[in-house]
Amino acid sequence: MERHAASVDLPALDRSQQRAMMIGVIALLAGVVGGFIDRPAGEEIVLGLSPVFFRAWLVGFLVCSGLTLGSLAWMMLHHLTGGQWGFVSRRVWEASTRTLPIVALFFLPVLLGMPAIFHWADRALVEASPVLRQKAPYLNVTFFIVRAVFYFAYWMVCIVLLNRWSEGQDRGTIATTPADSVRFRTISAPGLLFLVLTVTFAATDWVMSLEPEWYSTIFGLLTVVGQGLAAVAFTIIVLSMLAESRPLAGVVSQKHFHDLGKFMLTFVMLWAYLSFSQFLIIWSGNLPEEVPWYLKRMRGVWGWLAIALIVGHFAIPFLLLLSRSLKRNRALLSKVAVFVIVMRLVDYIWLVGPAYEQHGFPLHWMYVAIPIGMLGLWFVAFARTLRSRALLPVNDPYFKEAFAHEAH
Repeated sequence: MERHAASVDLPALDRSQQRAMMIGVIALLAGVVGGFIDRPAGEEIVLGLSPVFFRAWLVGFLVCSGLTLGSLAWMMLHHLTGGQWGFVSRRVWEASTRTLPIVALFFLPVLLGMPAIFHWADRALVEASPVLRQKAPYLNVTFFIVRAVFYFAYWMVCIVLLNRWSEGQDRGTIATTPADSVRFRTISAPGLLFLVLTVTFAATDWVMSLEPEWYSTIFGLLTVVGQGLAAVAFTIIVLSMLAESRPLAGVVSQKHFHDLGKFMLTFVMLWAYLSFSQFLIIWSGNLPEEVPWYLKRMRGVWGWLAIALIVGHFAIPFLLLLSRSLKRNRALLSKVAVFVIVMRLVDYIWLVGPAYEQHGFPLHWMYVAIPIGMLGLWFVAFARTLRSRALLPVNDPYFKEAFAHEAH
């Protein structure tokens, strides 16, 4: 196959990027204005902004970082296993991972708003709580920032190396022999393991520590699975968008969407299994420091969101993705993928929102507007970096071998 330039015209991507920019800017402006105006009574204002603004920003950060890190996991997995499904998706994952700098920028407001987000960042609350005092050696602002810097540094090293070597293959500055490609596996094998570990610790820091009295040994793995699900759903959406554009036209087939659809089904089931396992273990244990976490999320609006997650995050996509014909229909499969990403946002809202004392209607509009705005800007960054490379890694030594015998 001939090598195609990265400057190929992608009208579908252009249109989506323009819409994402418009939606992102409008939604974020609305969120910022709301943060200055809509201030709940009885809560401390941070930097002139409502605490709800920073909590909603955390939700948006979790969604965007999940897409980036989930893509890194899929990219490493592909380097370890190979397969056509990975070669047609690889550039999407690489472009997604190269958005890590903007994800790191998104993390700065989380640091600035720590007093509004994390109870343990308030010294008065720490002094008043025996649990927080015991966890203070780990849950303190300085160590929290040090750990975050380490997470981002590790992820960046993996992303830079894998992307640089991939670019070297495109340009011919790196040998394109099977023996030379071992370097990808050398990084990806231990890298995937430590990625799971760092995401587990990050999930503990950024989500579980919102309620320090509660803990779950499954939560880290549940976060990893959620990120993988979001990333594969996003991959389906982008490939469906570009399937009729060169050089993907004629290369991306029903088989590839079928494979990605099966992965999405697998992760939907795995997310449901881990979520139910966590609930069952905690509910049957009936410990006073664990059960209240679920009780808060089963009452009022949060209870309806829990039902929405059961139906929308599991039942509906599970039943739809059982269909072989749907998984081979890129238009329908991409619609299911969009729905899955929406439910990932709902999941993060359900995890973060109930951690705080509620004033009035608990589901604040900023929990929706700010994450949508951040996703819009994240997609703009993704689209720009996607254009900077060829859309197919045709110089990879295993590329031609993978497509030598097409399955019809």
